[in-house]
Amino acid sequence: MIKILFSTTFFLLFMACGGGSSEPQDLFAIQLEGNKKQFQQNEIVGIRLINKQDKTIQGVSYSIDGKEIVLENNQVVLDIPTLGNKTLNAEVKFDDTSVEISKSIKVLAANAPEIYTYEIIKEYPHDNKAYTQGLEFYQDTLYESTGKKGRSSLRKVNYKTGEILKQLDLDDTVFGEGMTIMNGKIYQLTWQSRIGFIYDLKDFEKIDSFQYGESKEGWGLANDGKKLFKSDGTENIWFLNPETLVEEGRTQTVTNSSIFNNTNELEYVDGKLYANVYQKSGVMIIDAVSGAIEGVVNFGGLSKKVTKGPNWVDTDNVLNGIAYHPERKTFFVTGKDWDKLFEVKIMKK
Repeated sequence: MIKILFSTTFFLLFMACGGGSSEPQDLFAIQLEGNKKQFQQNEIVGIRLINKQDKTIQGVSYSIDGKEIVLENNQVVLDIPTLGNKTLNAEVKFDDTSVEISKSIKVLAANAPEIYTYEIIKEYPHDNKAYTQGLEFYQDTLYESTGKKGRSSLRKVNYKTGEILKQLDLDDTVFGEGMTIMNGKIYQLTWQSRIGFIYDLKDFEKIDSFQYGESKEGWGLANDGKKLFKSDGTENIWFLNPETLVEEGRTQTVTNSSIFNNTNELEYVDGKLYANVYQKSGVMIIDAVSGAIEGVVNFGGLSKKVTKGPNWVDTDNVLNGIAYHPERKTFFVTGKDWDKLFEVKIMKK
């Protein structure tokens, strides 16, 4: 009995004196210059490793998004390609072992968004029963994806007359969302069903379907000829492999002061994503690699030119749908159940 008491007392004293194994955060910590957690792209940041228990350190390596960053004079330039919420990792080698510690940071855009305006070139008729979710030109023909359960569809449209040349109605159980055209295929999202569809461009025949990965929902879709860009109603824009539809990366939409969510319908033009803002009359101009919001266009005046139907709701029948016509070098925008399609030129204010 005495031996048991002695052993128990010794064990408790041993643990109280720190004889047990320590967690990495008990040994080391990352300290950033000024104790900041929010930075701008390309900002120079001082980094210091705090050695809490005076361990003999053999080496330290730092990384962000799995890519090693190199310090010079205990400083690093945050020239990372994609912005938003990041994790700064430090692998510390000591006493013939190693541990990894981390620190959450935000890396934002280097500059504030510029303000853009627009000029209306021409107005065209648009089906006021089309709850527009996706809009894209292929050659001189407009393709449109519409939403709402029971009236979701995929359409081929003569934009000059508003005539529907071909229409495929979706199952009543799904809510249609964004779409894009690439390599002879149409890719279309649904909202909360976590499924997308692939069609043959010529005859709208369904070729395949795909499930979402980490992305939350299906909102907007665009492509740069190599990959698909997918928004999901959060700050994330996902990069999808067009063959496997696997989400192979992401960026986040950011200004110089905050991370911004509610990115909706997407259009890709010359390295930029033009994105509708959910339930707003604005369009963001986003760097397609970094996620930096470089410009904002206010299309608030367009809704005043639309004939509002008897069931019109200002927070529902909003601007949505943006398509670029590469030959005319103009944008076409409309809204959910709008009776007009506007051809516009976007320019700096």
